[in-house]
Amino acid sequence: MKFTELNLQPELLEAISYMGFENATPIQQQAIPLILDNHDLIACAQTGTGKTGAFVLPILNKLIGYRGTKINTLIIVPTRELAIQIDQQIQGLSFFVSVGSIAVYGGGDGKDWNSQKEAIKNGADILVATPGKLLSHLQMGYVDFSQLKHLVLDEADRMLDMGFIDDLQRIISFIPNAHQTLMFSATMPDSIATLAKKILKDPKYISLAISKPAAGVSQEVYLAYDTQKVKVLCHILKEKPDFDSIIVFTSTKSKVNDIVNELRKNGFNASGISSNLDQDKREEVLSSFKAKQIRILVATDVMSRGIDIKEINMVVNFDVPRDAEDYVHRVGRTARANTTGEAFTLVNPNDMYKMSKIEKLIERELPKKSPPKFIGEGPVWNTDKPKEDSRNKKFGKGKKSFKR
Repeated sequence: MKFTELNLQPELLEAISYMGFENATPIQQQAIPLILDNHDLIACAQTGTGKTGAFVLPILNKLIGYRGTKINTLIIVPTRELAIQIDQQIQGLSFFVSVGSIAVYGGGDGKDWNSQKEAIKNGADILVATPGKLLSHLQMGYVDFSQLKHLVLDEADRMLDMGFIDDLQRIISFIPNAHQTLMFSATMPDSIATLAKKILKDPKYISLAISKPAAGVSQEVYLAYDTQKVKVLCHILKEKPDFDSIIVFTSTKSKVNDIVNELRKNGFNASGISSNLDQDKREEVLSSFKAKQIRILVATDVMSRGIDIKEINMVVNFDVPRDAEDYVHRVGRTARANTTGEAFTLVNPNDMYKMSKIEKLIERELPKKSPPKFIGEGPVWNTDKPKEDSRNKKFGKGKKSFKR
């Protein structure tokens, strides 16, 4: 379906065309008409399916000709990177529309706070915010939601995973009852269903089956003890000298610096990104990675949903993700737009059962490899109940155990 078939105003269609888009994605085809008809909505669709356009486009369509002086739309997101990304998309799509937006997130200095404060007090049409920083402004007493018409919770499952449920409920208590609520989530755990019942009114539901990794992704598994993982990772990287854009995902932010340090010791151009970095440094690392000044980016799962970078050659899962769906999100960073890419997952004995669940989800049994002989013998594939193994207790020689 083309965007011209979705009853959007000419100003928006011109911006969409200017940005090079013509056809709407499935989530956009289903969500845009429902949002334009003012229904509350809960939509389950994974990252990379065009969810941002699915809610931004109909909201911008409603704002054409809007003359209010207060905040019209609040979009709450889990991370600063996603707030910036959505704000940038709003600015691009509203190029021919008189709509103002502001991203509110932590990690900046006093100048950032003051600019955010002034934009909020002046009544920016669209406010994109992370929960903690928005609450800080709310508690100062100058945030006026009296004319708020749209509340969007994006990556709702990730916000609950990060412990933002109390913050969300506190923020919602400041919002008038008469508004449209849109909830977008990659997965639909019980906690999301419970929250939806509390804050949505007679919602419409959209659920797109989680996509399998793109056909262009070559996927393989290395069976390795934790003590072998760095060497296996270095082996994989050395085998792909022409790959200039690689993401290594780890399950905990405490591992990011350790992996980066090990890669640098082995001569690789690598940097890490996690919530431990301040905002300026995170933006600097992402910009350098996008510009291919950094070959390897080590990141956490939270970052996997806030990174929008094209032409990723390879994804390496240093750890098996906690949820099978997160595997699809990670691997989905590569082979976008009909390109090809490679994905490797390093699996220790304790994670073999989780890996088997991933294979069931993607309906595919992945090739299993042992480490090269110079690294040593790896574990044998076994999906029975995990057993403790001393070789799984340390990350490299002399390193302390990582906490999961």
